[in-house]
Amino acid sequence: MATNIAKPMKRRGIKGEGAWGYAFIAVALVVFAMFTAYPVVSAFIISLQEYKPLGSTYVGLDNYVSTLKDGLFWQAMRNTVVYTILTVPVNLFLSMVIAILILPLRKKTQGFFKGVYYLPVVASGVALSVVWLWIFDPMEGGILNQLIHFFGISNQNWLGSSKTAMFSLVLMSWLSSHGTSIIIYLAGLLGIDDTYYEAAEMDGANFFQKLWHIVVPSLKPATLFLLVTGVIGSFQVFQNAYLMTGGGPNNATTMVGLLIFNNAFTYFEFGKAAAQSLILAIIIAGISVIQFKYVGKDVEY
Repeated sequence: MATNIAKPMKRRGIKGEGAWGYAFIAVALVVFAMFTAYPVVSAFIISLQEYKPLGSTYVGLDNYVSTLKDGLFWQAMRNTVVYTILTVPVNLFLSMVIAILILPLRKKTQGFFKGVYYLPVVASGVALSVVWLWIFDPMEGGILNQLIHFFGISNQNWLGSSKTAMFSLVLMSWLSSHGTSIIIYLAGLLGIDDTYYEAAEMDGANFFQKLWHIVVPSLKPATLFLLVTGVIGSFQVFQNAYLMTGGGPNNATTMVGLLIFNNAFTYFEFGKAAAQSLILAIIIAGISVIQFKYVGKDVEY
């Protein structure tokens, strides 16, 4: 009587296209591990220490407790929230309006305006800050002071007064942070089918009705993406405050990113800076989850 003996299954090796696939994934994983995972893990370890290059002391959660009791940290957080609220919605609105205005133009004209608005994105941040320092010059030669003279307003110390310093940074964002958003909104506008507009015109819809019922809903995926990335970017803002005001006057423009930088590279409190950076990351992650849950619940990609 013949017996059937099950043969052991051979394990499939990684060959051919599969090997190439794993090779490409490996490259991405190595990059992720080196430049994302390792810095995060390292920051967490440092946050539990009184870090010194030649010997650190384990302090547990002391850096976190110290941060949460630090009035300057909460002032910086408040400044960051105010900056975010004042810049992100306005920038999204302005970018959408500009994209809608550019859309009917001929391709060459569209390309010109795209280049003009995108130029600040690729320009050096230091060079842009020098230009804005000239604009905010507190003397009569300052461009903004010359402008307000037409309305009978005297010279203002835009960056040197706690009353106007935050507004100056916000104004800088309003007038120079639209390049990427305009490009994305234009791509979204070009993806809207003309039949929607034709159907709306047949029903007697005017320009603003088409804008509200067709354009705005169709651009919701782009708006969600720009909203999330805009909030993340504004919570991490550093360059403008560092180059324009240095966080002053009286910490009126000290953002969380600038505070972390100062703690790490001015006061050499690396453990405290690491703890603050992780707290900021948790806050940003929480806000992003809320945005996706409540703003993006009916968004289709």
